[in-house]
Amino acid sequence: MSIVSLLGIEVLNNPAKFNDPYEFEITFECLEPLKEDLEWKLTYVGSSRSLDHDQELDSILVGPVPVGVNKFLFQADPPSPELIPASELVSVTVILLSCSYAEREFVRVGYYVNNEYDSEELRENPPAKVQVDHIVRNILAEKPRVTRFNIVWDNEDGNADEYPPEQQVDEEEEEEEEEEQEEEEEELEKGEDDDIAEDDEEDLEEDLEDPEEDDKKSNGSATPVDTVQS
Repeated sequence: MSIVSLLGIEVLNNPAKFNDPYEFEITFECLEPLKEDLEWKLTYVGSSRSLDHDQELDSILVGPVPVGVNKFLFQADPPSPELIPASELVSVTVILLSCSYAEREFVRVGYYVNNEYDSEELRENPPAKVQVDHIVRNILAEKPRVTRFNIVWDNEDGNADEYPPEQQVDEEEEEEEEEEQEEEEEELEKGEDDDIAEDDEEDLEEDLEDPEEDDKKSNGSATPVDTVQS
């Protein structure tokens, strides 16, 4: 079970200019006290063809985190346009907002971002050189993609105490228990053999007491097939 649950993210300052900072109001719940801070990070995907153009826009540590519902404002700088291929500056891309505990990521929220020129003229006739000052971004805040990961929290080291330790069995006691079990099995098998022998004796006595019945069987009388004894 996750100790920290993401309750909601409100995207602020949207739409905005390409060079404006990003702003998010994040609400989360903490169920238990944490020994370390939470690290929140925003990553801009600069290219759909290569990870080399991804930019970490900003990261902050939030803590100490009290138990209960918490809310804070996360601001991040815009990406550096010179690190993004010119052909992908005016296009659809993705930003990733993630949170980690003790360097272990446990939640990631992805948003599509549409970058386009702020005028109809530039959209219809884009210039040869990209004019970053006229690019407007629009984060599709209504359609986030949330991915959660199971991680180790502070209480994992204490999980072993929740289960009783395995009891060590003395070798002599274990051997005695095995011998007793073998004797019980032998007695049980012997008892079953005795019962079978008694049943055979009773059948033999019945056959000896009624020889005429045997003659009927041997002479092919109208005895049902399912009652014929071999």
